[in-house]
Amino acid sequence: MKISSTLLILVIIISLTACKVEPEPIVYGTDNCHVCKMTMMDKRFGAEIVTRKGKVYKFDDVNCMMQFLHSGEVVDRDIQYKLVVDYSQPGKLIPAGEAFYIKSSEVKSPMASQVAAFESNESHKEFKKQLNGIYLTWGELTTQFK
Repeated sequence: MKISSTLLILVIIISLTACKVEPEPIVYGTDNCHVCKMTMMDKRFGAEIVTRKGKVYKFDDVNCMMQFLHSGEVVDRDIQYKLVVDYSQPGKLIPAGEAFYIKSSEVKSPMASQVAAFESNESHKEFKKQLNGIYLTWGELTTQFK
């Protein structure tokens, strides 16, 4: 009886640690966008949604992520992470709701959203001048791509 109790506890511990819900790094040149199916190439752009069950959806542009969010394929309450790539730190995923966004015709994003995301306000301000863009919040961004 003692062996079966120990075995049960061990199985529970292993199953709990194996189900860790985490973002995955985007593998540029290999990963494809979930929406447009294009191979992700530009490390300054990208986005990712991770569900509470651990399913990862990758996008080559914030435009594709917005299409996905508005599609109803996954409801908001089932999402653990919404992430975007920091334009100033290529390949680095950051929380989408906390990012600073610039929209500018100078931003040549993969699916023509013309939007770049930034982790810090300092880098956002620096690039805003260079790109001659306008600042967008996460809320403004989500409504702009409806």
